[in-house]
Amino acid sequence: MKSHLATLTLATALALPGFAMARPVTLTTALTNYGGDGAYIALYVTDASGAYAGSLWMAGGKSKYYKHLSDWHRATGGDTAQVNGITGASVGAGRTLEITLDLADALFDAGYTLHIDAAVEDMRDSPNEVAVPLTTAGAGTPVPGRRYVASFAYDM
Repeated sequence: MKSHLATLTLATALALPGFAMARPVTLTTALTNYGGDGAYIALYVTDASGAYAGSLWMAGGKSKYYKHLSDWHRATGGDTAQVNGITGASVGAGRTLEITLDLADALFDAGYTLHIDAAVEDMRDSPNEVAVPLTTAGAGTPVPGRRYVASFAYDM
């Protein structure tokens, strides 16, 4: 029940921002120049206990590769209906993905964590490439990724 409430809060903030206090948040993911094909990226949120709360965005349009976003895939069963936005393109090496979404104020300073899973064809998958607590104090502070993400930051 608790995870359903978190998912509802997240979904309401994304789909119906007038019903929940929300703010525009810009998510910026800069990739390293890893020398391979475009990366598939899933951005999703977990609650304070680590339970899946909802998906925010996915870069990469071919569903056959979604299983390589293994932590996201395990949490969702690969259900793309849970993703607020899916782009048709993966993100190229050395490029930057910048998106702006309305996120519920309730997600900040309440123990929620934003995660990024990344995968590149013919290269190693990188589950939990980035995990950053959603806090108002953390806005604007870039954090490094583990393999394909050079840096990730969110700004309000």
